[in-house]
Amino acid sequence: MAEIDLIIRGMHAREYLWSLGLPCLLALFLAVVMGGSGTAPAFSAAYGARVIGRRWIPVFFGVMVLAGAVLAGGEVSMSLGQGLMRPELFTPFTTSVILLAVGLSVFVAGLLGVPQSTSQSTVLSIAGAALALDGLQVRKLLLEIIPTWLILPAVAFVVMYLLSRWVFPFIRDRVITDDYAHLEEHALLKLVLVLSCLYTAFSIGANNVANAAAPLASLMMNTVGDAEGFSLSRMSTLAMWMAAPCFGLGSYWLGYRVTKATGTQIVDVGPFHATVIGLLVASLLLFASLSKGIPTSLVQLSGASFIALSASRHGFRETFRNGTVRRFFVVWGIAPAFAFLFTYGIIFLFGAS
Repeated sequence: MAEIDLIIRGMHAREYLWSLGLPCLLALFLAVVMGGSGTAPAFSAAYGARVIGRRWIPVFFGVMVLAGAVLAGGEVSMSLGQGLMRPELFTPFTTSVILLAVGLSVFVAGLLGVPQSTSQSTVLSIAGAALALDGLQVRKLLLEIIPTWLILPAVAFVVMYLLSRWVFPFIRDRVITDDYAHLEEHALLKLVLVLSCLYTAFSIGANNVANAAAPLASLMMNTVGDAEGFSLSRMSTLAMWMAAPCFGLGSYWLGYRVTKATGTQIVDVGPFHATVIGLLVASLLLFASLSKGIPTSLVQLSGASFIALSASRHGFRETFRNGTVRRFFVVWGIAPAFAFLFTYGIIFLFGAS
């Protein structure tokens, strides 16, 4: 009987490996890609200011992303894992298509030179799968997630515009330094800059790790959890422990070039403004994570803040006539739509078997 039990367990192990292999690889690859792209908004200012060295950035980024995912990422993971589509619908095929669609949308946006929201692509990819399977839970999408996508960037824009227009001019001579070379004279600002970077990385972990972890967690729940008595919450925690370190790997392998380019080209913004934007964006991102577990776009929050800064300096007309700004808006709309249509089409045509 013992030998039969071992054979049965071995068969189950091979079945689990076959079911989880490809989705797991896609999820971890997506986490690596997100880690590479997420390093720039978190640490480009500190790198440009030469406050944190190149070798230490992946370490700090990986640790803080892991901390954010484990300590504050549970609600977002649950929203993606069961808020849009019933967990039992996350089959190996469906999960693989979802993760592939997200990866392709982010890749295409990267080819166009536009940082793309992985959160929006993930949400709409899951929504596309759920619609194809006649299992879309509309309430969460229409009443919570989409309104948050509209409100939080507007809040970031308004707050940054008001600060830049009426607050910063009054403290310019005392606090603001617009040149990274002069940052050595501002020890307190350097400390705030480092804390802002760490805080941003923590918020990225709280919100964005779930993009890779949540579909994988629901799949593991279907294949392993029921048999072993695990809950979806425990599976989400396990999946985040798997995905979060890959953000650090992505930062190490892919993040340097983007961070170097952003950190050296952001001089026109200045370390003070970069710090303020980092704190504002990270706070909004963490608020979305902890309040109702809404996956939110770090890219669009940052973009709204920088657009507001430009509008306060150069005016609305000149800012919104800028070709780069226009391209951002176009790609931000097309990439999530692509993820939705791709997932819906593939699953509708080939089923979830």
